[in-house]
Amino acid sequence: MTDQSPDIPTGHGVIQAYLKTLDGSPGVYRMLNAASEVLYVGKARNLRARVSNYARPSGHSGRIARMIAETASMMFLTTRTETEALLLEQNLIKQLKPRYNVLLRDDKSFPNILIPTDHPFPMIKKHRGKRSESGHYFGPFASAGAVNRTLNQLQRVFLLRNCSDAMFSSRTRPCLQYQIKRCAAPCVGKVSEAEYGNLVADAKRFLEGKSTDVQANLAGEMARSSEAMEFERAAALRDRIKALTQVQSAQAINPRGVAEADIVALHLEGGQACVQVFFIRANQSWGNRDFYPRTPAGAEEPEILEAFLTQFYDDKEPPRLLLLSHAVDNADLVTDALSTRAGRKVEISVPQRGEKAELVENAARNARESLARKMSESATQNKLLAGLAEAFDLDNPPNRIEVYDNSHIQGTNAVGGMIVAGAEGFLKSQYRKFNIKSEAGANSDDFGMMKEVLTRRFERLLKEDPDRKSDAWPDLLLIDGGAGQVSAVESIMSDLGVDDIAMIGVAKGVDRDAGKEEFHRPGQRPFALRMNDPVLYFVQRLRDEAHRWAIGAHRAKRAKAVSATPLDDIPGVGAARKRALLAHFGSAKAVSRAAIPDLVVVDGISEPLAQKISDFFNAKS
Repeated sequence: MTDQSPDIPTGHGVIQAYLKTLDGSPGVYRMLNAASEVLYVGKARNLRARVSNYARPSGHSGRIARMIAETASMMFLTTRTETEALLLEQNLIKQLKPRYNVLLRDDKSFPNILIPTDHPFPMIKKHRGKRSESGHYFGPFASAGAVNRTLNQLQRVFLLRNCSDAMFSSRTRPCLQYQIKRCAAPCVGKVSEAEYGNLVADAKRFLEGKSTDVQANLAGEMARSSEAMEFERAAALRDRIKALTQVQSAQAINPRGVAEADIVALHLEGGQACVQVFFIRANQSWGNRDFYPRTPAGAEEPEILEAFLTQFYDDKEPPRLLLLSHAVDNADLVTDALSTRAGRKVEISVPQRGEKAELVENAARNARESLARKMSESATQNKLLAGLAEAFDLDNPPNRIEVYDNSHIQGTNAVGGMIVAGAEGFLKSQYRKFNIKSEAGANSDDFGMMKEVLTRRFERLLKEDPDRKSDAWPDLLLIDGGAGQVSAVESIMSDLGVDDIAMIGVAKGVDRDAGKEEFHRPGQRPFALRMNDPVLYFVQRLRDEAHRWAIGAHRAKRAKAVSATPLDDIPGVGAARKRALLAHFGSAKAVSRAAIPDLVVVDGISEPLAQKISDFFNAKS
């Protein structure tokens, strides 16, 4: 908490002074401390009435009383409606992350299944992010794993291709997917466009929840094929029906009375909260995710759920029905805001009986169990951090540990990796990778690569947060290496003017065996920990995670380099035009030999761009 300056007045008296400038308009207010840090963002149907509540000297909960005592100034934005105020409030909360607000910390996008409409033989694929591609979207799914499982099942049933358009156009014989009965092989004419269109239509009906109709149609086709003595076709249809039955039975929850809904259940215990979200689409469960919003002391279920819903659906389309474990504050307002965002009516319900209540109870049980596991893991993690501080003579258990590692092969595709850990375990959203830009990478200079990574990391930190007010500053640096690496890092940090962060080098022992690591600290003799010390295992996990992250980044960079073509260097030729050129000509080499009249035949290639492509390759020859 930032100390308040004795020269700047704070408290309800400061808030009282704002009342004469406010009217009864709806809007959003911000409460700031003496250092101009935003403490709280709130909305109001009537700004004057809401602020007058804070101006009272008593009658507040402990949390609100502390917030008022720290308030040195306020800011206001009026809106036309309270719904607009609610939407603006949640945008500001996500942007400013005030200490006294409920904050959804993990807000990643969710994957969907996409069947494009711009190809006569469309593929079926996973899609994440903005829905910019034309086609039919089905989702959201809780995770990439849930999408991959569903795609795998759909391929067995509907035989839709999953290869790229470029691969499709270049095939001369069926691939392995056809051999194992996962694709109808439209690339080589094993199925007509009309027949493939029927497969696509069946897949869409299944994803829309009309699986009974699909199964009935397949059964009818199988009977007709059998009567016509087309026994091979009848056997293939039988296998598809069997696969479809397995898909239906594999669904964990198949609510008969709920076609489309998100089930949102909250469990609050010991000041910590877990929210479980189950996605029901087409009468099928498409997975679930748990979230752990930051909850200030004293926040209760209605306030937490309201904040969660408005932040969670800030960049996602809400379903037609939300089934909640608890009623929310301002239910009508939240319903109106979500309906506005979706462009249609959204219903919020807290069911008390029947199938919907059972679904909510299942989600609530998962929330309760997930929070119990999380709290147990946090207790263990805190114990490890305390042990780490004791083992390495740190002043306090570290809140943020940053671990660095480099990866390359003989200087090629060099990448630096940084992972972050703290009281909540590995903070994967904070991981970073650094493409090595200096000559250190090409020269296989590990010291030079580490210098570049640390310089880029801490120069940015010093620029963005010179006063170290945020939690982005580490308390401890772990370096993969011995005395030489630690000495080099100490020199780098000293040059940057950051010489008060503890650092430890982790070096493998003489036999390079796990368990015999030596630890190096600036100006001190190396030492080792007991073989069975939990702190040793903890440090090994941190080092191994950094190694995994750096190697993964290196492999991704290497794979990208392998797939690179000269087309990447032509101005005006982006990913879509590159795909179109490769699909039409088959290779970059064929593009380089093409005449301008041949180039302009390709979709998206104008005559000036065709001239530019021709000039590019002619200049290189």
